[in-house]
Amino acid sequence: MEILPFLLAPFLASLILTGIHAYLGVHVVERGVIFVDLALAQIAALGATVAILVGMDPHNGGAYWLSLGFTFVGAAIFAFARTRRGHIPQEAFIGIAYAVASALAILTMSKATGETEHLKDMLVGNILAVSMHEVTKTAILYGAIGLFHYIFRQQFLLISTNPAAAEAKGLNIRFWDFLFYASFGFVVTSSVAIAGVLLVFCYLIVPSVGAMLFADRIGRRLVIGWTMGTLVSALGVYFSVLLDLPTGATIVCTFGGVLILMFFIHLFFFHGRKAHDLHGAASQEQVAQPVLQERR
Repeated sequence: MEILPFLLAPFLASLILTGIHAYLGVHVVERGVIFVDLALAQIAALGATVAILVGMDPHNGGAYWLSLGFTFVGAAIFAFARTRRGHIPQEAFIGIAYAVASALAILTMSKATGETEHLKDMLVGNILAVSMHEVTKTAILYGAIGLFHYIFRQQFLLISTNPAAAEAKGLNIRFWDFLFYASFGFVVTSSVAIAGVLLVFCYLIVPSVGAMLFADRIGRRLVIGWTMGTLVSALGVYFSVLLDLPTGATIVCTFGGVLILMFFIHLFFFHGRKAHDLHGAASQEQVAQPVLQERR
């Protein structure tokens, strides 16, 4: 029982990450931009590297806002990279941005004289070191972003699931894409500093993929994703203490194990007539065809 206070802040942080990332993961999977968080995380790390190079303290607000500014630039790039006809996959631009940001970060770090350990923590993460103050601050930030997405949920969901219909209704796709990726950048910049890239990626993608095995509606996917993320967080923290393992890596492996278990449950009990079609980015063209034909 003595370890419970020590694990309270990390567990609460994991629940907060589950809440926002499981929702954003639905959009990411539907859009087919699976690695966008890795790219934005690397761009944020590049901003932190530049902050160190110019003499900023990586732990103060100036470095955070500079890093966030870099993610806004990335958000603008990804928003304008979505071509109307889709002849160049948006994921290609995301991969290029990730590679270039990584290379620039390496070049910048080669000129930095110190504080590179902080950059390593940003990429690897140490969720056990999170404080209650950070948890509270992150909860307020994510609550504001969640409220923003709730108010404009129809626009964001329509653009993610059926961009052709959104365009037919007169929505500015690139403008709303920028708002999505900018809010996403807020989340990624803060989450990576707490949990690291690998764990953030799992919170974003795995609950959404697991939910797609059993549900075809957004609401049901969110419920399944949030439930999965909460249970995996609890199990991961418990296993890390029981086996004396790094908490972040343990939660990542637990996510993998639970997803495999969900896959076999779906395979043995739901595969066949009762199986759900896995709607996602691959089906967007099929969904969009009737709208395009009407417009023609």
